[in-house]
This record gives sequence, structure tokens and C-alpha cells, in this order.
Amino acid sequence: MIKICQIFLLLFLLHLLPGVDSLCAQERYKTKFKDGRQLPITGFSFQELYGGVIVIRATLDNMTDSLQFVLDTGSGGISIDSTTALKYGITTVESDRTIRGIAGVKPVKFAYNHTLHLPGLTIDSLDFHINDYEMLSATYGVQIDGIIGYSFFKKFIVAVDFDNDILLVYPPGSFEYPRGGEILRPAIASIPMQFAVVHESRDVTGRYFFDTGAGLCLLLNNQFATDSTIFAPGKKMVTTIAEGIGGKKEMTITVLKRFKLGKYKFKKMPTYIFDDEFNITSYPFLSGLIGNDLLRRFNMVINYSKSEIHLKPNKGFREPFDYTYTGFNMYQIDGDVYLTDVMENSSAYEVGLKEGDIIISMGNRFGGNLQQYKNTIKNPGGKMKIVVLRAGELIEFKFGIETIKQKRKSIFR
Repeated sequence: MIKICQIFLLLFLLHLLPGVDSLCAQERYKTKFKDGRQLPITGFSFQELYGGVIVIRATLDNMTDSLQFVLDTGSGGISIDSTTALKYGITTVESDRTIRGIAGVKPVKFAYNHTLHLPGLTIDSLDFHINDYEMLSATYGVQIDGIIGYSFFKKFIVAVDFDNDILLVYPPGSFEYPRGGEILRPAIASIPMQFAVVHESRDVTGRYFFDTGAGLCLLLNNQFATDSTIFAPGKKMVTTIAEGIGGKKEMTITVLKRFKLGKYKFKKMPTYIFDDEFNITSYPFLSGLIGNDLLRRFNMVINYSKSEIHLKPNKGFREPFDYTYTGFNMYQIDGDVYLTDVMENSSAYEVGLKEGDIIISMGNRFGGNLQQYKNTIKNPGGKMKIVVLRAGELIEFKFGIETIKQKRKSIFR
């Protein structure tokens, strides 16, 4: 399956107080003081969802219920889901500001002067903008209550340890990065912007958003790709559908020959290309964004105060990229997993699967767990059995899990 509904985000976390793993992580990320103390403010576990998206749990104000937030360097602030705000009686105020996404521009409301409680850390005087994350919740199968971005990162040094699924938070200031790796020096104007190099027949340098909330490897502005003639005219590209702010949007996906971030090179990387109608990348200033399906391959220290991000390859650095293509997406709503966006000429379309079918089982997995279903179809090749419920009737299909590297020409354009 092409994982496109993860463009800007997404979540669920088992949060723990610092334990043995977090103490080990503290040994790797050291802040030095004159008296030799090592003083992270706090450390706690996070959950990594498909595409590398990070989710942490926190509470708001005096509420006892914990909420689920995406940790997102691609967000220029901090936000709360509109349904969550309504549920907890959070007062919202109209504003003249707008929020811009891949599929539209929307006016935005605010909830002013709130307090966020993370494990071992309280941050007050926060202004949350209000957004609708219903579709993102459906994409990941869990409730998305908000996104934590610039309003958090500007106050602290944040170490993300994907090897142990631990987040450590340090005060701003001097920091001793782990040995090895590389320090990037992005420009930061609420969102980090980093130079990187794409390569097909030649190297092309561009500036990209550094976006931990995007569950993909690389997203290119189509105008940048066209103007720089990165891809040859006959380059194969698969058509697919993405979800973002404002609704659905058609995109294409291809395999990029090589991508270089700092000193690190990646070959044959899945890459999305989209028409930036709403100018979220401000081309030619930016060429696209780098997402967390690539960034999760590093342990990171994010240091906005110094305009530095330290990357060190982790145990997932050499994991293969996901090239699978099923021709549909899946959403989870009220406990049921639905097929959506079944693409014409795909194997799923040709065997008779339809948008709105409720998945009862996929392969040997039952029970409606969206994340498990996504993992089930991760490897291309062969056929997959799926049982769906349609109009009260159980129907069994077998469809081919194809690969974007060797897809049939009929679906390329």
C-alpha cells in the first residue's frame, strides 16, 4: 500500500516515567554544567506509528484525561483538535489568521493561555490553534488530539531516541551531542529548512522543510521537479490520493535514484510529487519536505536555540524502503476499517474491491487493527486474501500486492 494519508501527521502512545531505558539514553545525550551534573528535565517513552510518526501523551490545564499529540517539527505552533476542544469545553476565539495545507486554506480559531503537562514537565501560557483532525484519526486508527510543534521546540533541546522509543527534554544552552553522526544547521523560521540533494541524471540542490510529522520519505514540489528537469520524460510515476488540510489531493509517487541529506546518502527512495496549489512550500524558496519515514532512521537531537539538528544513524538506518502498492487506502472509523480511494487499474480495483468495503480480515489478521493491516501488506509480491463486509454480505477476494518499482504501465502516466 502507498502510505499517503500521512502527509502532515499522526498517533497513540504508551507513556512511561523514566526507567532503565531512559537512564541509558541519558548517558548518550549529555548536557554539561560547571558542576558536572547531567540534567535532562525529563524523559519518557513515545510510540512510533507507521511512517515514523511520533506520538506522545500529555494533559491540558486541570483535566485528568490524557491526550495524544503528534511531535511535529513541521508545525509552526501548537494545536488542538476541534472535537477535543468541544468535548472538554475549551473556549475558542475567531481570528483573522489562516492555516495552509496541501489541499486548501482554512480560517483558524485559537484557544489562548493554556497549560500543557508532559510527564515531568509543565509548559504554561500556550496559545493553541484549533484544527480538525478527524480524517487523520481515521488514517491512523486512534484519536488525534493535537500537534506539538514550534511552541515546544523553541523552548527546549529535544533528543529523540528511536532505538529505545524515548524522548529526552533538556533546557536550552550548551549541549554535548553524541559522538559520531553529523550536525545539520537548518534555517529555522518556526519550521526548520534544510538543504539536501536529489539525484537522477545529475545533482540538484534544494531547500526542504524538516518535518517529523510527515509519514513519508520525501515530498517534492512538482514545479521544482519540472523546472529543474530532475526526472526524464519517461520516468514511471504512480497516481495516488493523499489527505491533508482542506481535503484529498491527487499525487504521484516514483522511486528517486539517490537522495543526500548532509553526508548521508539513500538510494532508490520512494518520493511523492504534488502540485502545490496553495503555496505551502513557497517555491522557489523551498523544493518540498523531508518526512519522518526517512528521519526515523536517525537518533536526533533537535536544538532550535542554536539552529542545529544532530543526526546519528540508528538500528533502522539500513531498513529497506517500502515500495508496496495495493491501489487503496484504509481508514478506521468507530472501530471498523474501511477501504477508501480504490484506484482504477490497480489489482484491488480489478478483482472487485470497492470504496466503503469494511475489512473483516486481511491475510491471517482479524480484529480491525489498522496498524496490523498496514504491516500485513508491507511486503510486495504474491497475493493477499481479504474478507470484506459489503451490504451485509461477507465476500472474499485475493489481490496482488504490487511494487512501485515494477508496476504495470497501464497505471502510470
